Amino acid sequence: MTEYIVINGENPLQGNVSISGAKNAAVAILPAAIASSGVCVIDNLPLIEDVTNLSNAMNSMGAKCTLQDPHTLVVDARDVTGYTLSEKLSKNTRASYYFMGALLGRFKKAIVPLPGGCDLGSRPIDYHLKGFAALGATYVQEHGVVKLEAEKLRGANIYLDCPSVGATINIMIAAVFAEGITTIENAAKEPHVVDTANFLNKLGAKIGGAGTATIRVIGVPSLGGGEYTVIPDPIETGTYMIAAAITGGDITVDNIIPKHMDSVTAKLTEMGCDITEGTDWIRVRAGSDLRPCEVKTAFYPGFPTDLQPQMATLLCKAQGTSVITENIFEHRFRYINELKRLGAQLKVEGRTAITRGHCVFTGARVTASDLRAGAALVLAGLCAKGETAICGVSHLDRGYERFEEKFRALGADIKRVKRDE
Repeated sequence: MTEYIVINGENPLQGNVSISGAKNAAVAILPAAIASSGVCVIDNLPLIEDVTNLSNAMNSMGAKCTLQDPHTLVVDARDVTGYTLSEKLSKNTRASYYFMGALLGRFKKAIVPLPGGCDLGSRPIDYHLKGFAALGATYVQEHGVVKLEAEKLRGANIYLDCPSVGATINIMIAAVFAEGITTIENAAKEPHVVDTANFLNKLGAKIGGAGTATIRVIGVPSLGGGEYTVIPDPIETGTYMIAAAITGGDITVDNIIPKHMDSVTAKLTEMGCDITEGTDWIRVRAGSDLRPCEVKTAFYPGFPTDLQPQMATLLCKAQGTSVITENIFEHRFRYINELKRLGAQLKVEGRTAITRGHCVFTGARVTASDLRAGAALVLAGLCAKGETAICGVSHLDRGYERFEEKFRALGADIKRVKRDE
């Protein structure tokens, strides 16, 4: 039996939806918590598989992770003595590489298998390792495992050739324990970089400049405990904003930080949607005729690559030719062949996809190749004629909380079923 999400489309979505905690922040904050010698209470965690997988990994190393309520996890890492992460617990979650920085910082040793996660093309960890080496660590990468060791970590000036989010966070976590001052130049500016820095500061770290191109870390001998609330998820927010536009609907997205959505808001406005913002909400009302536009993914504050598949799906409905350029991941267009099965007219040329618009989606059986590809197929199914059946739903469970339930509350005909192949 195979699990599917089944959608009967053409229902304009309306109502309010509350956004969960940010996946990309949560999966960095949880490994960072193992660097603490105290007890951490982490609120607003999303109920997703990646959070469960990381919690299990932390338990395997001696931490005690206890759910206080469905969205609050108590992490007691005081008894952690091991610095080895098993391959079984790391292969499904890309963010498992954050244990490198956390374990290296606290224990001056780390043995962590190379991470798994979505196949979006080449995603090397060279920048991470070069940063650790600059702090004084030696490393060996063999048989799919990275072994790190340092007698002592010392502050350093580190320049990233590319503003990698993962490298920025990983180096920042390790640098918390380095003697002296560490400066990370050309650092990533994404909201989850800032959120991880704020979490570490709550535990006693001294990090400044997060959210800018230069992060400065003054080393401390240890971290204590504390309570912290994870930011709302900008990618989940954007997915529901696009859902309003693609279904001809009217959705208010609550419990968000509107500033994080500026690039998405700008594109939806350009396409003809009516958007209103409040302190912690955005209302999106679809335009009668969606206009085409050009989208280029970029590091924050540019248009996020994690919303590119969803946006490309929307652009298929626009009244004219649109161009989507993917500047982050070379395999991000893998979803397009499945989208074509639903009726999309998209042509890929290298890192650029061109859609002629005027698309009428019709239901079909399709397969999600990764997390955001799955979201794009759901969006197409929501506005398609007839039934759409999407398999590979485990990808969606990694990053979206109560996906079907939230869409049903907005008026979607969507359910999860098991069927024979």
